[in-house]
Amino acid sequence: MARSQVLVFDMDGVLVDVSDSYRETIIRTVGHFTGKPVTRELIQDYKNQGGWNNDWALSQKMCLDLGCDIEYPAIVQHFNSIFLDEGLIHRERWLPKDGMIERLSEKYELAIFTGRNVQEAEITLDREKVRRHFLLMTSDDVEREKPAPDGLLRIAAMHPGKKLTYVGDTVDDARCAKAAKAPFIGIAAPGCARRDEILDLFRGEGAIQILEDVNEIV
Repeated sequence: MARSQVLVFDMDGVLVDVSDSYRETIIRTVGHFTGKPVTRELIQDYKNQGGWNNDWALSQKMCLDLGCDIEYPAIVQHFNSIFLDEGLIHRERWLPKDGMIERLSEKYELAIFTGRNVQEAEITLDREKVRRHFLLMTSDDVEREKPAPDGLLRIAAMHPGKKLTYVGDTVDDARCAKAAKAPFIGIAAPGCARRDEILDLFRGEGAIQILEDVNEIV
């Protein structure tokens, strides 16, 4: 039977718990340059503002707001030394339960639109042995990152006539879907920072569903 819908996932916070990978790397990067502690709640405050999908740019902005004007290449280099060289990328946790991706792939065309670059996305997907199930769209594939809808529009163009739904965990994901005129499903885990605010943001952007876990998708 032909699959008439495309289900597109963000990666971080949706398919992958990045509390101990990306978020921890932001904390260490900002702490390195500023000498000041950063909390996960503060990171979420920035994410909830929108426009901070790029964690390198977010780290630079947080440093600036803490009184340290750091050149972008220096931020990227130090961030990657922690995330890739020290291996924090392997501290992340894959969230879909065994068989979940295979089950959904029988019903939907599956794709990913992520703010990760292709190298970081494929490290995770290859490690979890699920790369073959997804059309992958990364920050390397678009001129404008989220909340711009470019990635979703490119995926839609590759599946003419099929309905596209986006699953994400940030207000940028919701606004990206809205700009692409695609339904949005929000993921807000019970223990995530600033959850009540995230729920309000999702409702304000017109989410058709808000789930606690990606495994609730049917």
